[in-house]
Amino acid sequence: PAFDRDVFTFVRIKRGYNPAGRGAPWWTDLPDADLNLAWRLSQMTSLKVDPNGRLLRLTETELTDFPFIYMVEPGSLYLEEREVEVLRRYLLNGGFLWLDDFWGEREWENVERVMHDVFPDRGWVELTLDHPIYHGVFEIKAKGQVPNVELGRASQYNGGRTWEREDAHEVHHRAWFDDHQRLMALATHNTDNGDGWEREGEDDFYFHNFSEKIAYPLAVNVLYYVMTH
Repeated sequence: PAFDRDVFTFVRIKRGYNPAGRGAPWWTDLPDADLNLAWRLSQMTSLKVDPNGRLLRLTETELTDFPFIYMVEPGSLYLEEREVEVLRRYLLNGGFLWLDDFWGEREWENVERVMHDVFPDRGWVELTLDHPIYHGVFEIKAKGQVPNVELGRASQYNGGRTWEREDAHEVHHRAWFDDHQRLMALATHNTDNGDGWEREGEDDFYFHNFSEKIAYPLAVNVLYYVMTH
């Protein structure tokens, strides 16, 4: 009977807000991003997916039931001491964290500073395109930038600008690995995959150029990879 619940569930982390940082709160893009990604994942892979995602705090006991968690807008990330301890244990015990939708150097510095408390002895590593995560369900040949839907729509007319800030031109996919080289955490910086999922139905140009070409292929590859390795 337990196998009836053996499905992928998208878990978004509820968290406090760092007034010294930048970025929006944890509920950005909720609920459509989570719902749409769950649907596309079930549509494009053989994974069984629960359409009802979860909203959890790191300190909730239910967290250990789920191997995947997502944090949006970590430019405003703040973790209490207890949350730091729980996240460290969760990642070392096989969990995976995706940090997404944050822009510019100030927001990256906040993420780096807060996450350093989780693993002071580990550094972020920039993934290269020969990593198997880019060669799963889809072949991904570049780290594409997903803007918010307004910027994406305007990029048809403004020379192709997709970055939200002048210090955010280059997309980074940075990772943490455990001692056995298992991928524990991924930070997709200077890109907004969540908007690519949430806003897929709002603009035809945005869907075909950002949701369909970048946000969904990356998400499907990431989730397929971490759920099968």
